[in-house]
Amino acid sequence: MDRARATAFIDHLQNAQHELYGGGGADPVRRLLDPDIVWHVPGESPIAGRYEGPEEVIAYMLRRRDLADGTFRMRRRELMVGEGEHFAALTDGIATIDGRTREWSTVGLYRLRAELLAECRLLPFDQAQFDAIWGAGRS
Repeated sequence: MDRARATAFIDHLQNAQHELYGGGGADPVRRLLDPDIVWHVPGESPIAGRYEGPEEVIAYMLRRRDLADGTFRMRRRELMVGEGEHFAALTDGIATIDGRTREWSTVGLYRLRAELLAECRLLPFDQAQFDAIWGAGRS
């Protein structure tokens, strides 16, 4: 994966996500998703699961926006590229959920097909913390 290509793509994706998470529309994100996208979120929280297709991925993102009441923000720290079609982005998240400001770190492992996102695997540094932040165990 060419570093410039990965950087340009993740910048576009995270800018589109920031717009969505801040209350904007889904079209900027949707335009970056392959029709056969698969997005994986591990764990036991209400946002955990396997999301297939742009509409399921957008619904997942809207669920995060709702749970964080529009406060969810991301800050990319590092970008890692290799020889194949994947790249990884180390990203910190922050949101106010249930009145508490919460912070966490993840690695997003991304795979592009042409210039669209075909797959994402979210890998939290601390799965139990991530699950607790996003509501595991709440009724």
